[in-house]
Amino acid sequence: MTQGPHNMFEQEHPEPKRRGSLLGWLRSSFLTGLVVIAPIGLTIWLIWTVVGWIDGFVLPLVPDQFQPDILIRNWLGIEFQPGPDGVVSPTSIRGIGVVVFLIFTLLVGWTAKGYMGRSLLRFAESVVQGIPVVRSIYSGVKQIAETVFNQADTSFEKACLIQYPREGIWAIGFISTDAKGEVRDKGGAPGDHLISVFVPTTPNPTSGFLLFFPERDVIPLDMSVEDAAKLVISAGLVYPNNTPAAQAAE
Repeated sequence: MTQGPHNMFEQEHPEPKRRGSLLGWLRSSFLTGLVVIAPIGLTIWLIWTVVGWIDGFVLPLVPDQFQPDILIRNWLGIEFQPGPDGVVSPTSIRGIGVVVFLIFTLLVGWTAKGYMGRSLLRFAESVVQGIPVVRSIYSGVKQIAETVFNQADTSFEKACLIQYPREGIWAIGFISTDAKGEVRDKGGAPGDHLISVFVPTTPNPTSGFLLFFPERDVIPLDMSVEDAAKLVISAGLVYPNNTPAAQAAE
């Protein structure tokens, strides 16, 4: 008789385990789905938003008779249907503003490369430099644009390890160039070869610190700059070749 109750209690244990395993499976599947969907969804959303923003900024500047969507529909012979209020309002084609912007930018760049374009640009900049507030805004925006869209090869040379902010603590940095000018002449001990190193912050590597180290204190890494950037952005969770930190430790 004592065997019956004992068996009864033993049969009640597996049910919570199955419930727990089901919740764990649902949680794991949901998180895996987020990992797959989030990058794709955010990428599509960002592209869609940027394209819509450019369309909304560029298309109102184009005269109505030259609106690209109207020209395309006229060329295809498609008539616009009036709305409930009886007004014919063409539907904007997403991305047309981007095409117009690209063509306009190419024309401006092509013109700016010529003699007349450079002369007009110098004249316009001389006028802007005479306006106090506008001069500051224009100079700052121009410097940012030249830095971001510079066609010269000014990317980081290599990723490296440096001891920062104190000895014994290691940080990932990016070697940019050798120190030049007054920094080279007055920085460091006599005979030191100073190297400029950019130390990024996590998870936003676009901000950080520009530091100058003697070459002997900089340890170059074999990993590429892209892999080092992934390591910084992921806060140490993703190592080169998209290897998770746990696998890299093994």
